[in-house]
This record gives sequence, C-alpha cells and structure tokens, in this order.
Amino acid sequence: MRNRRELLRVGGAAALGLTLSRFLKAQEAQRDGFASKADACIVIYLNGGPSHLDMWDMKPDGPVDIRGEFQPIATTVPGVQLCEHLPRLARQMHRTTLIRSMQHSVNNSHAAAVYAALTGHDRGEQGGGAQPTDHPAPGSVLAKLRPPTGAVLPYVALPYKTQEGAGGPLQPGFLAGFLGASHDPFWILDDPNRPEFRVRNLAPADGLTADRLSHRKQLLSGLDRGLDQRSERSLGALDAFRHRAFDLLTTDGVQRAFRLDDETPEARERYGRNVYGQSVLLARRLVEAGTRFVTMSWAPDANATWDTHGNNFHALRNTLLPQFDAACSSLLEDLADRGMLERTLVAVLGDFGRTPKINTAAGRDHWNACYSILLAGGGVTQGAVIGASDRSGATPIENPISPGDVVATMYRLLGIDPLTTIYDPLERPQTVVPNGRVLHEIIA
Repeated sequence: MRNRRELLRVGGAAALGLTLSRFLKAQEAQRDGFASKADACIVIYLNGGPSHLDMWDMKPDGPVDIRGEFQPIATTVPGVQLCEHLPRLARQMHRTTLIRSMQHSVNNSHAAAVYAALTGHDRGEQGGGAQPTDHPAPGSVLAKLRPPTGAVLPYVALPYKTQEGAGGPLQPGFLAGFLGASHDPFWILDDPNRPEFRVRNLAPADGLTADRLSHRKQLLSGLDRGLDQRSERSLGALDAFRHRAFDLLTTDGVQRAFRLDDETPEARERYGRNVYGQSVLLARRLVEAGTRFVTMSWAPDANATWDTHGNNFHALRNTLLPQFDAACSSLLEDLADRGMLERTLVAVLGDFGRTPKINTAAGRDHWNACYSILLAGGGVTQGAVIGASDRSGATPIENPISPGDVVATMYRLLGIDPLTTIYDPLERPQTVVPNGRVLHEIIA
C-alpha cells in the first residue's frame, strides 16, 4: 500500500512539472532533514504592524514629519541605535540580528500580511479568515516533521486567537491548514497575569486524581478493542487526541510549565505584569518543558495594539514599547543565562512597517515597502545588522528581504529544508516555502 501511494505521489508530481529526481531528492530531505541549529522557536508577533521608524530604524536627521518625536540611543553593537524607549533591549543587541530591509508585495491588509509573515506564502486577498486550505504555520510543520518525544505540547499559540478586526474571523497563518487539525496549535487563551491563571483544558477536574485518570484510560482502551474495524478507522483521529490528552493531564513536566508562581516575584516583574509579558515568560517555560514552537500574538484583534493609525507616539511611549522592552529583553537574557539561547530561535515579526510621513492624526499608516524585524539565538549571527533603508525609511537600498526569505531561514535553522514536499488531503505535493531564499548571511 505504501509503495502504491508513493507511486501515485510521483505521478502527481510529474503532472505538476516536477522531475522524478527532484521529487526523490525532496523526499530524502524530508526523511533525513538538515542538521538543525535550533531545537525550538519562540515567535513574538507584533500584530498590527509596528513602526520601524520609531523602534528599529530611526531617522533623526530627517524632516520633522518623518523622524517623529523619539530620540535614538546607543546599543551594545557599535554604531547601531534603537529608540530611547527600548533601553533594556538596547543592552541585548549584541545577541541579535536586526534586518532593516524587509519588504513584501502582498497588499497592505492585515490578514494577507500576517499570512505572508507567518507562512512565507501570499494568499492574495484582503481577508476572509483562516481557511482549511491555507498553507500551514511553521509550528504545525515542525510538529509534523520534527515532533518532540514524550508527552509534550509540540506547538502552542497564546494569549489570543487574534481576529482580523474586532468581532471578525481568526487571522490566517496560525493554524495547520491543509495538514489538518491534529497539527493545529494548542491554544492558551487564559491570561497568565491573572492570580487565578489556570489552563482549564489541561487541568484535571477537582477530585480527579492520577489513579482515576489511569483507570479511565484503561477502560476506554478496552472499549476501543470492541469496535469493528470500520468504526476504529473513523475514530482514529479522535483516539489519538484522547490518548494525548490523558498523557498531558498526567505528566508533571507539562503541568509544571504553567506554574508561573514558581518564578520569583522579581522575575515576573522583569517580564512585565501584563498579559503579554507573562505570555512571553510562559513561552520560555514551555520551551524549557520541551515544546518546539510557541507563537505569542500581541493583540486580541489586528487593530488593537500595534496598528497605530492615530496617536502613534502616545501609544508607543506609554504602553507598547515599555511592555515590549521588558518582555523581549528578559526573554533573551534568561535564555542566554540558562544556556538555551544557542538552541532556541527567537523571532520578532510583524505585518509590515508604518508610513514614513506622519498623518494628521499623529499616527502612521500601513507600509509594506520597507520595515524591520529582529532575530536572535538558534544559530543566528550575533550583533549584526542586515540591509538598509533610504533616508526616509521608505524603501530598502541594500539587500531587500521578503517574509518568504525569513520563514525559509527559520525552517533551515530548525532542521527542515524549506523545499521539503508535504501533502494536502488530496495527496497533492506542496512545497513548504517555494519562494524564499535561505539567508545564509545571517547564519552563524
């Protein structure tokens, strides 16, 4: 059966113009993988589109209607400056690679840009929410091709299922898409900053001990053996979910990751006593417990936080930048102190940048022609700046880089060939990232 299936796959590949040698090469790469430089990845996704001109790529000598209200400060990388409201992150820049020449041709809507940023693909529309035909998120691909061993949550997303707009559909790019629901993230939607924080769907009901859970598992296994073959096939996916749930409910390592009270009060304060700071802290604890991929989306909906069409400087100065500075700098510092940064990739991503010219509402609008992102750990070169923008931050003048390039590089660092072939439910071959180049210049 397996050989026949592979033969059908080769035939389908040929129909799509793939040669047999290329198909077999992709299959070999999928089986053997690359030597990974990272075992895990934490994505801090600044949902809505952070202003590169007021964070990473300031233009202090530009006109007042471009340079904005903030001043640059020195960092631990000579000649590299950040915004004055990122003082703690400035002291961690020797551990990072800053890319200042990001751009994409995707339209300026949040949904399309988020999808491109997280998957490396252009879905080519204005919105419509996550679809089962979408290309999978990197966490889903990693869960399929490099799953962790034991009772571990392979891919976690928190603290929101970010909507395209308030009351709108779920943004695309976070789910498994055509890989199927079994590779979707485990969602943590409880606020980890609340004193009563508890991951309800991973906590046993009151009075349900480990012995009672074990007895129920044995009982259900006995019932499974009584099913006919046809019913067993139809319930196969449900059975896999159920057994995994039992394992997670009874494994102390998973449960311990959620016990944020085990952290000192000082440590929790360093990350910031807010939903985002504590979510980043929880991401670190999940990776310590064996989770391979965590995505932290910094907004309940696309317009709620970093989408600063109005009052850009007030929002950045008083809320967004202080919270981000605390969370991101603490994560990098803690991973380094624990000897984990070398094997943990940290990616600070966003939809796009903001317009060079400040609008009449003291804000900046969407700008996909040029923006910045930050990478650290997991085999990334330390203390580097890649690319450059023009004098107004409007367009790259050196080494333009696309979201597909970044996602392809993330896969490469995580031990997956971005040209690996995966299959949709109709057994059609799909390339993980077909239109992205690995950025070898940022790999240590």
